[in-house]
Amino acid sequence: MFTRRPERDEVIEILGSETRDFLAKAGYPTVEVTISDRRLEIANTNLEELRDGLASVLADCLADISAGVRDRQDAAAVVFQNAAVSENARTAAVTALAESVTFAPSPTGQDSAGAEANRVRSDRAQINDWTDEGGHGRS
Repeated sequence: MFTRRPERDEVIEILGSETRDFLAKAGYPTVEVTISDRRLEIANTNLEELRDGLASVLADCLADISAGVRDRQDAAAVVFQNAAVSENARTAAVTALAESVTFAPSPTGQDSAGAEANRVRSDRAQINDWTDEGGHGRS
């Protein structure tokens, strides 16, 4: 019995060819393992083989698989965290840039002070017209 339900990635590795190769190299080429819920089912062996070393070989194999899965999950979490930090920094930079944008008449390009004043009054009148459009009421 496993002490917990194996994770999907662990099950895939336990049932994969690397486990068979690991067992074969350890001197157990005919041993087969399957998983049923929280049970590791071991076929083509006997209690004496388990007692005399197979149980330790399987324990080492399972520990290596769990550690590898955990390491990959930790690495993925770091990548995700770094991406989140980067995205937050980008969002803050875009927000700061957007807040720095102002829509105000430019003091450059004036023909004369009077013409500019007329243009500004005309612009303000247009803005007031837009504000009153669409049923927007002033308070």
